[in-house]
Formats: sequence, structure tokens, C-alpha cells
Amino acid sequence: MSKVLVIAEHLDGVLNASTAKTVSAAAALKPEALEVAVLAADPAAVAEQAAKLAGVTKVLTVANPANAHAIGQVLAPQIAALATGYTHVFGPSTTFGKDLMPCVAALLGVAQVSDLITVEGEHTFTRPIYAGNAIITVEAPADQTVVATVRTASWPEAAQGGSAPIEAASAAATLPTHTRFVGLAAGKSDRPDLQSARRVVSGGRGVGSKENFEIIYKLADKLGAAVGASRAAVDAGYVPNELQVGQTGKIIAPELYLAIGISGAIQHLTGIKDAGTIVAINKDPDAPIFEIADIGLVGDLFQLLPELDAALG
Repeated sequence: MSKVLVIAEHLDGVLNASTAKTVSAAAALKPEALEVAVLAADPAAVAEQAAKLAGVTKVLTVANPANAHAIGQVLAPQIAALATGYTHVFGPSTTFGKDLMPCVAALLGVAQVSDLITVEGEHTFTRPIYAGNAIITVEAPADQTVVATVRTASWPEAAQGGSAPIEAASAAATLPTHTRFVGLAAGKSDRPDLQSARRVVSGGRGVGSKENFEIIYKLADKLGAAVGASRAAVDAGYVPNELQVGQTGKIIAPELYLAIGISGAIQHLTGIKDAGTIVAINKDPDAPIFEIADIGLVGDLFQLLPELDAALG
């Protein structure tokens, strides 16, 4: 039987939704034990949230002032020390997990399985390749700890209602001195987080300018949605790069995705393949986005969006 350790992602005392999705992937193994590790300066609040996730059998807390900020090179030695006795160590395939989990795998001397989207067996998984155009089955060595990142867009959040015990853990490890926290530059917004939002409104090159992008923000606010953008819009300077959706941006799976003025390059489509309903507005009837859209509307976005805004009241 497998024993899985899930590494919690959190910020400012709030558990990220990516952790609940990673727990769902871990639960697909039908493990004997499914434990969540919370590393922080003060992990109590996050640990309580993790303990409520269905399927979690125990929450381990590692309190250390060095863990005040999520630095992969600092967290990894502690996780490697915790990993003894576990058959699997899972983390989300977010910026956090992509920074951290390769370090964990290296310290354990194993290869990492990246972006797993299904669990076929204890050591067999599927993951996307070629920008999501093909799915490959990979098999990890049965005699090694499986370190993997979970493609969160492919998994639902674990339900609430759990009541796992919380236990302080010791992670004796020598922490590196070559990496230290200097500062965090992050955009502030009252809108939902792009990676976990249920509704997303994205704009592309067709929006035309940074000033014109206000029409995207206005619609998103009316829908209570997050704002996204294509790489073309980001490269053109319309919006900051943290809003980019696609292969080199964020991989998302909202219930509703509105693609406005986005042609639909394959790199962008990779980021939204798991979205529930895709609505596309573009004046080019041959735009590739219409091939995957559930609802398509051909027309000038500057005429259609005011009409849509009025209809929404």
C-alpha cells in the first residue's frame, strides 16, 4: 500500500486551492495514508485548513522562521528529511511546485514525474507532452520514492468535512545559505486569483491597447471573474505577465472562460483545454479559437461587449 505526503502551498496563512487538488490526485492512489505537510514560520492556521480536506489522514507541521517565505531551496531539504517512509511525495504544478519539487527529487536522488493528469496505478501515470497535443503514459521505478507535480487544472478540489489530526514534525536538515529571501513584488487585485477562479475573462491582441483593456476589466468585474490575457497581449504591453494564460503562462480550468479578441494559438489553447465552457468573441470567423469554443460569436468586440454589458444589467 502507498503512503503519500502532499506538500501544502499557502500564502499569508491561507491554504491555496492547488493543495486541495493535489490531495485529490493523491487520493486516486487509494493510499493507506495521505498526509499533508505544512512548512511555515507559524503553520497553525494553514494546518487547520488542511485538516478539513476530505481524505487527509494527518497533517504534519514544520515550524521554522526560515519557512516564512516559500523558497524552494530552503524548503526542499526539510521535505527530503520528512520523506522517509513515504512512497510518494506530491506537490502542485504551480509556480510554487515547479520551483520546489525538482529540488526535492534531486535531494532524494530520483527522477520527477511532472504534470500528472491521471493516476493509472501506484507507479503509472499519464501526463501531457508537445504542448498538450499528446498524452504519454509514464512508469516510475517501483523501488524509489515517487516525486511528482500534479497538473491542478486536471483535478477537482478535495471536498471539505475532514478532521485529520495535526502533529508537529521534526525535519532536521542543514539549510542552505546561498539562497535567501530579499523581497516579493506582487500585483494587488480585488479580483479572484487567475489560477483558481471559476470564471475568467481574457483579452488578446484584438483588444488593441492597454487603454482598451479596460473593457475586459469592466466585464470581468461584472461577472465576478478573474482577468487573463494571451501572450500576444502581454508581449504588446497591454497587461502584466502574471495574467498570461497558456503554455508559457498559467494552465487554468475555470467553469467559464471568455476569450475576447484572442485568435487561439496552440500555446494559448494548451492553457484552457480543461475549461468547462469556452466562449469566444472574434471578428475573424476563421480564428482557431472557434474550433474549441463551445459558444462562438463573430463580430467586433467593441460593439459586442457594450451590448453584453448592457444585457447583464
